[in-house]
Amino acid sequence: MCGILAIIGKGKDEALVKQLSKRMSHRGPDESDVHVTPKGHMLGHERLSIIDLNTGKQPIQGAKDAWMVHNGEIYNHQKLRDTVLSHHTFRTTSDSEVIVHLYEEYGYEFCDMLDGIFSFVVIDGDDYIAGRDPLGVKPLYYGLDERGRMYFASEMKAIADQCQTFSTFPPGHYYTPKTGFVKYYRPQWEDAKKAVEEVDYEKIRQTLTQAVEKRLMSDVPIGVLLSGGLDSSLTSSIAARLMKGGSQKLHSFSIGLDAMAPDAVAARKVAEFLGTEHHEVHFTIEQGIEILDKLIWHLETYDVTSIRASTPMYFLSKAITDMGIKVVLSGEGADEIFGGYLYFRNAPSATDFQKETIERVQKLATADLLRADKSTMAHGLEARVPFLDKAFLEMAIKIQPEEKQPKTYDGIEKYILRKAFDTPEQPYLPQEVLWRQKEQFSDGVGYNWIDTLIEYCASQVTDEEFETAAERFPYNTPATKEAYYYRSVFYKHFPQVNAAQTVRKWIPKWQANTDPSGRANAAHVNADTAIAQSKIVV
Repeated sequence: MCGILAIIGKGKDEALVKQLSKRMSHRGPDESDVHVTPKGHMLGHERLSIIDLNTGKQPIQGAKDAWMVHNGEIYNHQKLRDTVLSHHTFRTTSDSEVIVHLYEEYGYEFCDMLDGIFSFVVIDGDDYIAGRDPLGVKPLYYGLDERGRMYFASEMKAIADQCQTFSTFPPGHYYTPKTGFVKYYRPQWEDAKKAVEEVDYEKIRQTLTQAVEKRLMSDVPIGVLLSGGLDSSLTSSIAARLMKGGSQKLHSFSIGLDAMAPDAVAARKVAEFLGTEHHEVHFTIEQGIEILDKLIWHLETYDVTSIRASTPMYFLSKAITDMGIKVVLSGEGADEIFGGYLYFRNAPSATDFQKETIERVQKLATADLLRADKSTMAHGLEARVPFLDKAFLEMAIKIQPEEKQPKTYDGIEKYILRKAFDTPEQPYLPQEVLWRQKEQFSDGVGYNWIDTLIEYCASQVTDEEFETAAERFPYNTPATKEAYYYRSVFYKHFPQVNAAQTVRKWIPKWQANTDPSGRANAAHVNADTAIAQSKIVV
C-alpha cells in the first residue's frame, strides 16, 4: 500500500512535486521517490512495504521505456508471472511490477486480468494509462492545471491547490489520452434482473474462504479488525482457520469507549473462541473530539457517518501500527451485498431490495471504502476486504433477493450469511455472535460517542450560522448542526468547489429518520429514533 502521484506534462518543478507527494507520506512511511521521465513527466511514490521488502521500491521500470506507480495489492501476480508473462524478465518480486508488464504485453486492455485492489499510472513516452480497481477499494483523484497538465494522486490533498479542476477517478475504469475513460469492469451482478440464483451455502463458505486466503499474501505480519459484529468476526474466523498450525500468531484488534462497549464485549467472546492474540483499545470522547480537524483532513470528506465511524478506526489503526503490524483484514461490504443495514427490512419489494444492494455496492468508494482506506492509511496500515472479492460478489449478489430480505426470516438481517456459517459440527463463531443484531460501527464502540458528538458539534454552531447554511454551502447543504460543523472544517482544508463535489452523503432509505445511526431505525433493540433531530439545537 502506498501513495502515488503522477503529473503528465512538462515544466513542473521537481522539488515542488516532491513536496506534493510528501503530503501523503502517512500512506507510505517506508520509502519515497520521484522519477522524471525523459519526456519530462513525473511519477511520485510513498511506499508502505508489504511485498518484496528489499527490491520493490517504486516507480518501477518495465522491460523498455514504460514506468509505473501502483497503490494496492495484486493477489494473482504470481499466476500472471507464471502464465501470460512467463517470457518477461522482471526486475523485482513485487506484486506491483506485473502491471507495467501487462501494459507492455497487451496495451490498454489488461485491467480485467488483475485480481486485487489498485490505483496505478503507467507512463510510456508521452502515452499513459491510469486505472482504478473495480469497486474503488483504493482511492484515486485526477485533475487538470492551468497549463493542461494531467494529475493523478491517491489523495486529493496532493493536487487540490495545483489544479483548476479535479474530481474522483471512477472505480472500475481506466483512462488514456486516446480513449478517455473506459469502463472495463462490467459484472453481471450490476443487472438486477440477473439475481435469480438459488442459495448455495457451501458455495458461500467456499468462495469467502478463498477470498480470505488470497488476502493473507504478505511478507509482513497480518492482523484482523474484530469489532464483534458478524462481518469482521467471520473474516477473523476464516483467517484463524487458515493460519492454524502456521508460524504466525493471528492478532485481533477491537476498540470501544470502554470495556463494556457493545462491540468490545462481543469481540472478546470471538477472540477467546478463536484463540487469537487479542488487543483491546479504548478512547475517550474528548480524544475523539480533539482529533476531528486532523481526521477530516485525512478523510477528505464531510459525510457524517464516515466521520463518526472513522474516529475509532483512526485510534485503532495507530495502536496496530505501533505494534509493528502493517496489514489487517476488515469486514467492509457484507452489509451492502446482503442488505444488512436495518433499513433494508422496510424495502417496498424484492426488486427495490435488490436494486438498493447493487447501488450500495457501487457507491462503496464514497463511503465505507473511503473511510476504511483513509482512516487506516493515516497511520500506514493496509486494510484488505475479502467480502469485495470479484468472485464472491458475482456469486452473492446474484442470489434471489427474496432469499435475502430480512422479513422472510423474522427480521434477521443477513440471514443467508449467518446460515451459511452456522455449522454446529465445526462452529465458526459463538451462536450469540453469529446471530447478533447489526450495529453500525460508530454505534458499537459505545452509544455515548454519537450522542456526545452531536451535542458538541451543535455547541460549535450558532443558530444564526445554521440558518445561513444554504448560502454558505449551496452544494450538499448540511441538514444538521453536526453536518454543518464537519463541512466547515472540511472547507478550511479544501475550499475548492470541486472538493465539495467529491463527497457523497450516506443516507438510509425507507425510514422516517434519515440519520445514519443504526439506532435511528425503529427496529434497533436500543432505538433512539429522535437521534440527530431533537439534538441539533443546544
